[in-house]
Order: sequence, then structure tokens, then C-alpha cells
Amino acid sequence: MGVVSEVRHVLVLPDRDAAEEAVEALAERFAVNEKVRIVRDALAGEDDAEDAQWLVPLRDEDERLDPGELDRFAAEWDGWREEP
Repeated sequence: MGVVSEVRHVLVLPDRDAAEEAVEALAERFAVNEKVRIVRDALAGEDDAEDAQWLVPLRDEDERLDPGELDRFAAEWDGWREEP
């Protein structure tokens, strides 16, 4: 993933299945070329906990990803977007 300063967007999703499906959809919709990873939020509990959150960090060094579009995309998966 690189250093934290390289991360421009983090999508926060409610479960692993949604995160995995969203990663595939991200590549199609936004032409994300790098391998997108998902990370379990260690502060949110166990993998199967109801309050577990899954993070999808996206590097955007060229500022090519529109924050509003990413917000709408995340909302489709019952998630939201944060910036570190």
C-alpha cells in the first residue's frame, strides 16, 4: 500500500463480502490499475463481529478519483469514504 501519506481515499464497508465485491467494481468503474487491498479495521472487533468494518485504501497520487463519485460508490455498498 505504501506510506500513509500516499493514501488519498479510504472506503469503509460493513462486511468482507461487500468489500471484496466493491474492489472488483472499483476496477471497472474507475479504471483503478493498482491492486486494491482490503484491510479489517482492528479497532472494530473480530472478523465476524457485527460492528467489524473493512477498509479499502486507494492511492490517488494524480488526483484522478473524484471524491463525490467515490462517496456515491461507497454508499451503494452501505459504506462511506474517509480521507486519512
